[in-house]
Amino acid sequence: MREAGAMTPETTDTRSAALAALRELVGRGDADFHDGQFEAIEALVEGRRRALVVQRTGWGKSAVYFVATLLLRRRGGGPTVLVSPLLALMRDQIAAAERAGVRAVAINSTNPHEWGEVLARLDRDEVDVLLVSPERLNNPSFRDEQLPALVRRIGMLVVDEAHCISDWGHDFRPDYRRLRELIAQMPAEVPVLATTATANSRVVADVAEQLGGEASGSLERHGGGDAEGGVVTIRGPLARTSLRLGVLRLPDSASRLAWLVGHLGEMPGSGIIYTLTVAAANDTARLLRERGHEVRAYTGQTDPDERAESEGMLKRNEVKALVATSALGMGFDKPDLGFVLHLGAPSSPVAYYQQVGRAGRATESADVLLLPGVEDREIWHYFATASMPDRERAERVIAALSDTPVSTPALEARVDLRRTPLELLLKVLDVDGAVRREKGGWVATGAPWAYDEERYRRIAAERLAEQQHMIEYETTGGCRMEFLQRSLDDATAAPCGRCDNCAGVWYPTAIGAEASATAAKALDRVGVPIEPRRAWPTGADRLGVPVKGRISPAEQASEGRALARLTDLGWGGTLREVFAAGAPDAPVSPQLLAACVRVLADWGWADRPVAVVAMPSRSKPLLVDSLARGLAEVGRLPYLGALDPVDGGPSGQPGGNSAFRLAGVWGRFSAAGLDVPAGPVLLVDDLADSRWTLTVAARELRLAGAGGVLPFALALRG
Repeated sequence: MREAGAMTPETTDTRSAALAALRELVGRGDADFHDGQFEAIEALVEGRRRALVVQRTGWGKSAVYFVATLLLRRRGGGPTVLVSPLLALMRDQIAAAERAGVRAVAINSTNPHEWGEVLARLDRDEVDVLLVSPERLNNPSFRDEQLPALVRRIGMLVVDEAHCISDWGHDFRPDYRRLRELIAQMPAEVPVLATTATANSRVVADVAEQLGGEASGSLERHGGGDAEGGVVTIRGPLARTSLRLGVLRLPDSASRLAWLVGHLGEMPGSGIIYTLTVAAANDTARLLRERGHEVRAYTGQTDPDERAESEGMLKRNEVKALVATSALGMGFDKPDLGFVLHLGAPSSPVAYYQQVGRAGRATESADVLLLPGVEDREIWHYFATASMPDRERAERVIAALSDTPVSTPALEARVDLRRTPLELLLKVLDVDGAVRREKGGWVATGAPWAYDEERYRRIAAERLAEQQHMIEYETTGGCRMEFLQRSLDDATAAPCGRCDNCAGVWYPTAIGAEASATAAKALDRVGVPIEPRRAWPTGADRLGVPVKGRISPAEQASEGRALARLTDLGWGGTLREVFAAGAPDAPVSPQLLAACVRVLADWGWADRPVAVVAMPSRSKPLLVDSLARGLAEVGRLPYLGALDPVDGGPSGQPGGNSAFRLAGVWGRFSAAGLDVPAGPVLLVDDLADSRWTLTVAARELRLAGAGGVLPFALALRG
């Protein structure tokens, strides 16, 4: 076994060629390798090894696989397949490849019109790097028609952001675990590289297992080895010396927004403001724009073209900040990003490290400030439980499938699951071998499947521990960078000398009266549209509901209003208390009623309602009745009472898909006992979720003679 650092003629030649390629890549004639970069390249090019690189953001992991690709291609190797998780990351990687003369192309959901040309270029051997998403690997046509030929020719496999492989990681994606199958199909001499900046020891071991071995080789910054067999792990110190970390604990959303309004302009350069929910990102961006700050919202619900435009504007410093959810994360590359702020904390120090790592990659200093919220734990719990597979649901999905492909919309009509959790569950079952995606939909494989309760129990427990660890980061009196390093099992962890605990508070803490008034006014904003349903859900007729296609205009509700979303920063907090588990039913408070009256005053309807009708409610009858009566009294409108529940009223539960939600409320309301007028009716409810309850109730009122139905709810879920 050769000792680490020992040079041979072959090593010297490889290093000279690699260094020349690196200098092309970065555009600097004096560039040299960081500790571990050449060792990784050598392991891939000379040793044809499987390697895992765990290095801090900005270290240069992409340089490793681009340089290795050039050297392997010069030796007659086939193209590199780079599995990359995000479109934004793909765009940056292709641009970086071009600088080094690497011919890189992508196959993803945004460029299907280019796939034919990409495949033709692959056939002509004109592609050095093919970037694909993990989801694309299981696309039936790609998996069955293109992938086998590509596997035969592949020169190297690269798995970027490899912590996504591990279900212990903070950003687990089921499709990543399918890479183990791909690796098993490849010739043993094809090198494999996995890279990440956010992996603790447990995740490292899990990723190494997925790569087909154990993490038996290790090359640390100040030592190393060239272990025979196993996966070479090249792990360096994760400290980010450019980052100045801090935590500012404020009492509520109003004070956090007020601080942001008053001090955003003082932050260095341009940056990212992270929020935990889409609603918070949109609301915060709107408030900051109203106060003259150039910002844009960036979420998973933002149009892809708009996301790309926003990324470009941030890179060109045309905006002060993007107000973003975690949709802007892995791989976004702006080396001079000046700051990262968090309104609300991510659910683990590992996830936090990944996000703050966007800042200060090529600058001497960047500011990172966390403003945690009292609602953080509630949001963490929601996302953690939403992503965990459920035994009963999984068994229901498997039972609904056969050897004849069923599309996702058709399957959604057979099982009581919404589209997003259904798609996630199908991916998990696919990786487990219980189902398979074919052209035309999903089939059951017939393979034995058992719910791994112990595994999911351990994952759930670990996530709870990580959440507590994040609270400890917020409250620690020690060095914050050292805390993050220890969270990632970095043996080099040491005090940074720069954070607020090491060097003292570096950020302003005062909140001006004008900023406070602005934030309070923004949080007091009321009124959220409730979009009416226009079409019946696919498959409703299979559940005994005799409707399909478009909803007749004569039976539709008009656009409605809610006081606020449950996830909103302002009134959302009050409403979360009203609808919290175990909260007692009580008449509407004067404050809530006054806010609802403001919503109605600002509504701008074409025709004023002529009467008020309430929804029958099992859980909040006092709340709904008092709200309806209060609005009728203020508006000097007759209160007609509540719709009559039929057969006990609605039978559905929150969280199901549209077809099942509709079936649970169909025929469960009657307007026969009400003197319904010919004009518009205000229909009052407590909580709007799927909107099928309001849709069916509005239909009953329209059929009973109402000239229109204006739905109103205290809260809108989501």
